[in-house]
Amino acid sequence: MGRTQQYLDEAARYSADNYKPLPVVLERGEGVWVWDVDGKKYLDCLAAYSAVNQGHLHPRIIAAAKAQMKKLTLTSRAFHNDQMGPFLRDLCEATGFERALPMNTGAEAVETAIKMVRKWGYQVKGVPEGRAEIIVCENNFHGRTTTIVGFSSEDQYKEGFGPFTPGFNLVPYGDIEALRQAITPNTVGFLVEPLQGEGGVIVPPEGYLRAAAEACREAGVAFIADEIQTGLGRTGRMFCCDWEDVRPDVLIVGKALGGGVYPVSAAIADRSFMDVFHPGDHGSTFGGNPLGAAVGRAALQVIVEEDLSARSDELGSWFMDELRAIESPHVLEVRGKGLMIGVEIKKESGTARPYCEALQERGILAKETHHQVIRFAPPLTIDRSVLKSALVDVAEVLRG
Repeated sequence: MGRTQQYLDEAARYSADNYKPLPVVLERGEGVWVWDVDGKKYLDCLAAYSAVNQGHLHPRIIAAAKAQMKKLTLTSRAFHNDQMGPFLRDLCEATGFERALPMNTGAEAVETAIKMVRKWGYQVKGVPEGRAEIIVCENNFHGRTTTIVGFSSEDQYKEGFGPFTPGFNLVPYGDIEALRQAITPNTVGFLVEPLQGEGGVIVPPEGYLRAAAEACREAGVAFIADEIQTGLGRTGRMFCCDWEDVRPDVLIVGKALGGGVYPVSAAIADRSFMDVFHPGDHGSTFGGNPLGAAVGRAALQVIVEEDLSARSDELGSWFMDELRAIESPHVLEVRGKGLMIGVEIKKESGTARPYCEALQERGILAKETHHQVIRFAPPLTIDRSVLKSALVDVAEVLRG
């Protein structure tokens, strides 16, 4: 394996054993392509879990990062900087909200939304102190903090990490009646992924998001959309909620907001929610830093100005049709939206991992999720010709 094995051995020696990556060691990337330490070229069909929607090392994003690194990278929020304001203005204008609170990772933005909605519930809705409830969905994935894994339905995410934060109620994903029945006078929010990515690329029934948003409005409950993976063009719309013309009360974004260069995330809402925060209530040393803000602004501009949402819609629809046309005895279902696509392998054919390993051998990097699903989510800048070429190898692997 050339230099690869050296790096694999080093990682095994010094890294915590909390991931099971494919045995490839990458050192360079450009657009939709990456190269390993032995010079082999691969098509990236994961895009860092949608954090690289704009492609690797997009020139405009790299230029913005380099320019800012020559001037100022960090001040903390103890002082203002000249990049955060323009970035938040662009973010609010692109999303149609009045305020944005910048953080770094997606999990931090989810925690921000939880704190915001709880405080709104106490101060505005009038829920008794300490009684606020947030409804979440089974099979969810919102991050890895102890609060967030505490309301996961995945046992492995929780085992050994308790005790957990109370105040979360689980309902089946896509079941509007279950949501309605779970709402109580103490319910302050409903936190949902418009399409469950880590859960296996699960698409809810048509009309579910619209009905859920309406149920929340009727009950005075905040509709919180976690669009960290699904947003910023990935599913064929700027945000996955746009498929059903749903405007959430709180929008959570991250991943592609950093353009694959720097961790940037945000919780976004109108003043009626955001104004519950006062100095000292919440913060982040790096949140809103000038480097992250400059990168985030460029990353957002690329998505908007290159119309990557439309590109994802067009190519994703075509690619899913092509995948469904592959006659494979091993494939149970192909599903998704835009370029967020899952190919579910029948249990009698084994797990998805060997198929991902076979794809790697052929120069295509995809990754299994929830044991049975191969996820295809390349950068949104990919060309149809590249996908068409990749389909030859994908078909061979899926046919077995």
